[in-house]
Amino acid sequence: MPASRTPARAAVPRRAATPRSAPTRAAAGRSAPPRATARSSSRPPLTPAEVLALREALALREAAAARPGVTAEQLAAARAAVAARAGAERTPRRAGARAATGTRPTISTRPTTGTRGTTGGRSAAGRSAVRRAPSRFRSSDRPRTRWSTRLGVVATNALLLPAVLALALPGAPAPEGAGPSLDPTALALTARSSLLEQADRYHRLAQVADQRRTRLADALAAEQAAREQLTVQQLSVGTGAAMLYRATAATRHPLLGLDVHRAGATSGVLYAQALADRAEQDLQGTVVRAERDALRLEAATLRVADARAALATAERRAGDVLETVRAKVGDLPPEISGRLAGLATIPAAGAQQQRNAAATQRWQDYLGRLAAAGVELPPAAALADPAELPTGMSPALGADGRPIPGVAWAVVGNEPVTVLPAETVAAVSNALSQLGKPFVAGTAGPETYDCGGFTAGTWLLAGYALPGSPEEQWAAGVAVPVRDLQVGDLVFSPTRRDVGINLGEGDVIGASAATYQVGVRSLSADAVAVRVPLGASAAPNPAPPTAAATGPCGAPLPEPGPVRPEWGGWANGHIPAGALCKLAVAGHALRCDAAASYAQLDVAYAAEFGTPLRITDSYRPFGAQVAAYYRKPALAAVPGTSNHGWALAIDLGGGVNVAGSPQWTWMSANAARFGFVQPDWAGPGGEKPEPWHWEYGYIS
Repeated sequence: MPASRTPARAAVPRRAATPRSAPTRAAAGRSAPPRATARSSSRPPLTPAEVLALREALALREAAAARPGVTAEQLAAARAAVAARAGAERTPRRAGARAATGTRPTISTRPTTGTRGTTGGRSAAGRSAVRRAPSRFRSSDRPRTRWSTRLGVVATNALLLPAVLALALPGAPAPEGAGPSLDPTALALTARSSLLEQADRYHRLAQVADQRRTRLADALAAEQAAREQLTVQQLSVGTGAAMLYRATAATRHPLLGLDVHRAGATSGVLYAQALADRAEQDLQGTVVRAERDALRLEAATLRVADARAALATAERRAGDVLETVRAKVGDLPPEISGRLAGLATIPAAGAQQQRNAAATQRWQDYLGRLAAAGVELPPAAALADPAELPTGMSPALGADGRPIPGVAWAVVGNEPVTVLPAETVAAVSNALSQLGKPFVAGTAGPETYDCGGFTAGTWLLAGYALPGSPEEQWAAGVAVPVRDLQVGDLVFSPTRRDVGINLGEGDVIGASAATYQVGVRSLSADAVAVRVPLGASAAPNPAPPTAAATGPCGAPLPEPGPVRPEWGGWANGHIPAGALCKLAVAGHALRCDAAASYAQLDVAYAAEFGTPLRITDSYRPFGAQVAAYYRKPALAAVPGTSNHGWALAIDLGGGVNVAGSPQWTWMSANAARFGFVQPDWAGPGGEKPEPWHWEYGYIS
């Protein structure tokens, strides 16, 4: 909808100012229209009536934009007709809901946009927008609020306005049927908006929990410091008290030793008394400090208790949001999930687009088959025990004849069909809806992703909070054999540095650093997998191998070969520090791509030998080259010509500096996978053997 077309803006209802906000709004001279997202903590949440009014205004503006000749009077008449009709339909339903539960119905606060294909049909009051066949596969007997009914309340005004506007316009044909039908695409859009709202809410609560977790750590540290200080003071008091207990009366009160017959000893007695008085004062001061430290410890303990309670509250609220998301996706019928999979995708180029489209179509066909058979998607909890599955379902068996945890079979037609949990279906549908989104390292959506952020963001919309990195996700899940892979499983590269979501038929969807986008790719033959709804493993998952065929998120590693050492326009040894990337060892830096590859090399080396690489030289500024040449003119390069001056060369110790050692041998066999090579002149038998010298590509 073009932003320049706003004929219906005046139709947006203004909220009545409360006494608290009246002075501010009066000073501003205008009343701000209500926003649908209500993300600001200073803005009160919209009421259901305000949400419906906003959706009505948005739909009316869209309808008016499609009919430029509509007058203001015709728009007002259409609005009045919609208000009368929608009010008549909502009143009985709300009265019944309040009589039964005493609560108001939950209404999404995001405007529904992008709906298409809306036509006349039946009333949305209390009916399902997409009629499903009677189901023989019931997941549970728990009460269910159908999305078609719940979202129908939200979408009614947006879909009803065009039909009423057609009636209000002169010469317009009357729509067929008694009212509009709810388009599954509109319901899918509204469902995704609702899930995104919950995801935003979870992120805010998770951030609060992280802050409170930090506060708890600080409070625990302060409590420990107070306890240690109190222990020191108590020990000092105890030592002083013990000395007093063991001391004689003459020692405690030296004045008792004054003797008129020994006048010469008077000064010594007085000095001893002064010392005794000072010791007593010191002891009293220590007692006072101990009492204060005890009070500080008590206060610190109270702060720890408060921090624990605040953290527990934040974690509980975040957990409640996840439960809400799982409940929402549990109510999504398969046909709506299928529409959700096709939302908001960005076209890719050539064969990649064909592959993306084929995977999406295959998924939608699967969900359509379940919908036609009347299969209700069960929650993951209902599939946890193969011995107690929903009615009409049986355990899914693996290649070895054993039940596969977390999924079931249902007979559709004359053959078994795998039934996935509702949460898994929601995760896969949301993943497919992100096809084509850009890859950006360190992001988790909804506009850009890296591989771990993509899987974490996708599963969050299904009610599961995953860590952000592939390595952490591998450690947090239950490993499943590759032979029992199911759609929705997280699949990892052998090094656990890349992760995607299994789509079946040999396909995986993920955010790739190799293609810089979210796309469908082939399942690696040596992939490993975990199943998210099963929780965490009782025992740690196997550690990844040390070899690394690719970088993070499938990024290809640089291939060794001739390179031009000049870069950035700087002269040898005159590269500014801000243009380089620091290494883990203080004082060392390289060009950023070389630094990234060195970090990967270091990880692999440490996994092999248990210790990191010992780097002795990296970038060498011109002044350092002059100093090295002055000290060792026979070995050092002429200043301004050193390969270290391009920030592409390193010198290593720790055994690598000895040709033929296990460390040097490992480097010779593995360094090239990370872009580092040893030039011929530096190798054994070379013109100038320096087994410690390695370069990022062949630069000499």
